[in-house]
Amino acid sequence: MLKTNVIRILAQHKIAYEELAYEVKEFKSGLDTVNALNLDPNLVFKTIVCKNQNKYFVLVIPVLKEIDLKKAAKNIGQKSLELIPTKELLSLTGYERGGCSPIGMKKLWPTFIANEALNLTHFYISAGKIGYQVKVNPKDIAKLINAKFIDLD
Repeated sequence: MLKTNVIRILAQHKIAYEELAYEVKEFKSGLDTVNALNLDPNLVFKTIVCKNQNKYFVLVIPVLKEIDLKKAAKNIGQKSLELIPTKELLSLTGYERGGCSPIGMKKLWPTFIANEALNLTHFYISAGKIGYQVKVNPKDIAKLINAKFIDLD
């Protein structure tokens, strides 16, 4: 398996994880990941980067859910949020669409994980590259990146 920055960071901090990889011809959505790895879609989460003026925020939500930006903004104490353009994702985070992880971004922005993950023993998030996922405990990730669990949908 490819040793991504996410894998290196998890190992460095002695956080238990399991690596998963799958073949990707063309990434379309997180549903590709769910289907390729035959995972429970309620356990697979995606990373979304938003902004309000020049402030950036990272939201981690279930892969099949659509983000309600108005509600998310209210719940993180902002007037509004907008998705960053896909073309800015790589330069801003170091990750491309489909491989964006809340771990190991170029900068640690305020990060919020959907409450659905709070009581899970594990969930799956991107390992930092399309076709690679990690199975980790959400609370371990929250502690590592100083994330808060909130209602995001």
